[in-house]
Amino acid sequence: MAEEPEKKPDFARQVGAKARRKLRARRHRTPGLWFGLGMMGLIGWSVVVPTLLGAAIGYWLDQHEPGQYSWTLALLMAGLMLGCFNAWYWVAREDRAMRDEQEDKHE
Repeated sequence: MAEEPEKKPDFARQVGAKARRKLRARRHRTPGLWFGLGMMGLIGWSVVVPTLLGAAIGYWLDQHEPGQYSWTLALLMAGLMLGCFNAWYWVAREDRAMRDEQEDKHE
């Protein structure tokens, strides 16, 4: 009989811990397949749009202001660098959010 009172607080503690984990899991759902595909699409478009925009502006400048150097190539490279920086920003932001969530889980 002396062991039963010790089991009840331990059991209550276990139930409380499981309930907290369940509530935390509901608040912070694990991203699924569609989230991953969407993120890849977002990163892809964040590189493609500035690159194509730079190429289009460069082509227009080459048609209207011809010069010794190609505006198309120069602005294509500038757009690509801007797009890569933009993608790096998105990846770093999501990585930071995932790390913060991991730290919350371990606390």
